[in-house]
Amino acid sequence: MNNESNKILYINSCVRDNSRTDRLAKALLKKIGDEYTELNLDELNLEPLNRERLEYRTKLIEMKNYEDKIFEYAKQFSNAETIVIAAPYWDESYPAILKIYLENIYVMGIVTDYEMDGTPKGLCSAKKLYYVTTAGGPYNPKYSYEHIKNLAVNMFGIQNTELIYVENLDISGNDAETLLKNAIESINGTYS
Repeated sequence: MNNESNKILYINSCVRDNSRTDRLAKALLKKIGDEYTELNLDELNLEPLNRERLEYRTKLIEMKNYEDKIFEYAKQFSNAETIVIAAPYWDESYPAILKIYLENIYVMGIVTDYEMDGTPKGLCSAKKLYYVTTAGGPYNPKYSYEHIKNLAVNMFGIQNTELIYVENLDISGNDAETLLKNAIESINGTYS
């Protein structure tokens, strides 16, 4: 779905067709809300902040001019009521496209700010952020979910985060489809 709803924002960093992570996330989305806005990061043509783009963005922030298209995704993220991030577990972390997205939305004055004493103050509206992932082997949240949780809680002001994952999908002898279906059934029974 690609509705213009600010209620649920689905940030999809799954690039494979028939992604297991996307399937798990879609089960969650079906359970928590019928309408959501999906950002398929693979289709957005996002760019890292190089020197020229960073200087341009910094000048706009200093002028408190947030009308430029460069702030579009930051505003969308900040205004969402619920955020679902789908990110497969790659190389002990998450896909680089998600890092590029985070780099683009991390905007002072839109998603975060600082108090006079330097304490971060989150400006996001979301009450909850879900992080959904699947792993071929054992899953360690240290450099994926824990990083996102730290940003959400300490910088964006989203205090409630939840990790949903399935691991060991590609371990010899495991039936990946059964493991995934069990996780989806668990979601269907857990969330209302």
